[in-house]
Amino acid sequence: MKKQSLLLVPVLLSAFALTGCKVIDTGEVGLRVNFDKTVEAEERVAGSFNQVLVGSILTFPIKDVSVDVRDLMPLAADNSTMKDFDLAVIYNITPSAVSDLYINKSRAFHNQDASGDIYLMHAYISQTARNAVYKVARKYEALNMNDNRTQIEQEIQATMIATLNDEKLNGITVSQVRVGSMVPSDAVKQSADNLVRAKNEEKTKEVEVQIARKEAERIAALNANAGAISYMQAQAQMKIAEGIAAGKVQTVVVPYDFKGMVNITSK
Repeated sequence: MKKQSLLLVPVLLSAFALTGCKVIDTGEVGLRVNFDKTVEAEERVAGSFNQVLVGSILTFPIKDVSVDVRDLMPLAADNSTMKDFDLAVIYNITPSAVSDLYINKSRAFHNQDASGDIYLMHAYISQTARNAVYKVARKYEALNMNDNRTQIEQEIQATMIATLNDEKLNGITVSQVRVGSMVPSDAVKQSADNLVRAKNEEKTKEVEVQIARKEAERIAALNANAGAISYMQAQAQMKIAEGIAAGKVQTVVVPYDFKGMVNITSK
């Protein structure tokens, strides 16, 4: 019995060690929080085992972190306010920059999800994206934005990168910007519709003018050839007269006040 108890000790110790240990997932970095609430500066890399019997481990997703920025209403180059402007930003954190960003930057720059993962600089990136959108949108008229989507995405990304460089945030990389909805204001869309309608009406009138011009040219041509027409009519009448004289045409003369035929019976 004593021997069996001794055999169980390593198993229990292993189970205890595993339950008191946290493994850092792929794409994450960890930081240890000591029992006195201080945060160690050394980053815990993915795959490492870290005891949590004393203190705890904070985890930070650092790869392809997505930030959705929605319902923006930037001002366009034509001074109209966009009805809606949405985009998504993908960014990455350098593993060696995690402790500096978490310890030395304002906690308001970060976000935390329900599982406890902390998204470093998530709120900061969101605000930086907003500022970039409002700056870039001023270069484009509302109705031209969708036609320049790729260029706008590139300019927003470049503006964000410039801001990060100015702030010496070299541990953050903005890898992608994807613009979603870009909707002009109702007034701008209505003006565009009115313009299209006016252009269509103008084209219709141009067609009508061309038709009238062709008809006028036709009538003018007929008037110019009035003598030729009279000559052809006289020729036709002469041919008819010749045919009658030759007995080739049987003619029935009908009085102009002819009202019909009546039966005449002999008595």
